[in-house]
This record gives sequence, structure tokens and C-alpha cells, in this order.
Amino acid sequence: MDLLIENWTTIAALMATGVFAGLLAGLLGVGGGIVIVPVLYFLFQAFNVSPESAMLIATATSLATIVPTSISSIRAHRSKGNVDFTLIKVWGMFILIGVLIGSWLVTQVNGQWLTVLFGVIATLSAFNMLLGSKKAIFDDLPGKAGQSAMASSVGLFSSLVGIGGGTLTVPMLTFCNYPAHKAIGTAAAVGLIISLPAAIIMLLVGQTPVDAPLGTFGLVNLVGFICIVPLTVFFAPIGASLANKLDAQKLKKVFAVVLMITGIRMLAQLFF
Repeated sequence: MDLLIENWTTIAALMATGVFAGLLAGLLGVGGGIVIVPVLYFLFQAFNVSPESAMLIATATSLATIVPTSISSIRAHRSKGNVDFTLIKVWGMFILIGVLIGSWLVTQVNGQWLTVLFGVIATLSAFNMLLGSKKAIFDDLPGKAGQSAMASSVGLFSSLVGIGGGTLTVPMLTFCNYPAHKAIGTAAAVGLIISLPAAIIMLLVGQTPVDAPLGTFGLVNLVGFICIVPLTVFFAPIGASLANKLDAQKLKKVFAVVLMITGIRMLAQLFF
């Protein structure tokens, strides 16, 4: 009990992260990882964790939180027939290969490189939200070689920066004239293929940094996981219901600006 009282500010901040991520996921249709990683990155630093360690732990913890939320999302999208299991069968093995490589790299590289990569992906994602056209660039998905490259890239980069399938999978599919509603539903299944093995590897293989916050095992902060997941799952449907009452497209533009500022700030912290 004394330990909880001493660290109540950390726990409260982690719970707020879960609320924020859940609301945005439901309201704007963005993946929780793109929200959770930068929040944890800056939050851990507020508790005297180095930027390098903070990024490693934020990445691993984010992936762990995506496991239960993606299962819930898959069930919801499957009931509407929006999960393309045929595509998952084609992509699954290549996603897993990318995840295994990316997860291993996270346990080996300096967190600065992951911060750079996340900052770049966050900034590009923000530009896509602000300026991206809804028109397809290609008429159809490429052949098997092209799809294997797409799938392995999604697995590799998503596991490296702690995001689920949506941030990279949805734009890739929609650029290839793939129905947007099926892209979102299928991305939920991709998120599970990414997050489950990645989180296990980072939990069991990752070496806990000496300045890691309370409750960190391997590279996963279990306190963060416990505080974030229930609230994310609870508030995502609330966010979805708010989307019907608010102008979600305008809010998405606002989030894109915030995401861009966050990505640039993460990069600036390293180079200036």
C-alpha cells in the first residue's frame, strides 16, 4: 500500500494515458500505439528515466497493450464481415518474419534509433492524415512478391516503434484500391500478429535498463500495462459513440497536427 501511495502520480498518469488512447482510438480510428508510445516516452522521462531507456520501454509496453485491444477489435470487425482472413493467410507468415527481426533488433539497438524512426513515422502519418488523398494510387494489390514485401515491412517497422497494424497497414491497402472498411478490420488482425510475438520477445529477451521505472520486466512495464489496458478497452466504445456526434474528420486533422508536433519534438530532443 505504501508503494502505491508513493507512486500514485505515475499510476494516475498511466491511467490517463489509457483513457486518452481509448477515446482517440474510438473517436478517430487511429491505433493506440501511435498515442501510447509518445505519451509513455515523455512520461517515463519525467520520472528520471533516460530518453534511450524510455523509448525502449514505451515501445515494448505499447505492443503489450495492443494484444488485448486488438482481440477485442477483431471480434467487433469480424461480426461485421470486415476482416479479410484470406489476405491474412497470405500476409501472416511474412508479417511474423518482419516482427521477429524487428523485436530482436529492439532488444539490441540503442533507443535513440527507435526514437528517430518513430518520429519519422509519426510525422509522415500526420502528413497523410492532413493531406492524404482518398483516391487509390494503384488499381489492385501487387503480386505475391510485392505483397510479401508489404507484409514484412509492416511487421518490421511496427514492431520497431511499438505500433499495431493500423498506422501502416490501412494506408498501404487503401493505396491499392482496397476497401477502407475492410482495411481497418483486417488491420486489427494484423495488429495481433505483430503485438503478441513482439511483446513476448521483449518481455523475455529484453534486458531491463538500470533506470527502468517501477514494475518493468524485460522491456515491458507491467504497471503501465495493467493501468492502460482496462481503460483503453472501456473508453474506445465511448470514443466511437462520440464520433457519431462530433465532426470526427476535423478532430482527426487536429490530432494530426498534435502528432506532427510530437514527432518533431521527439526528433528535436535528440538533435538539439
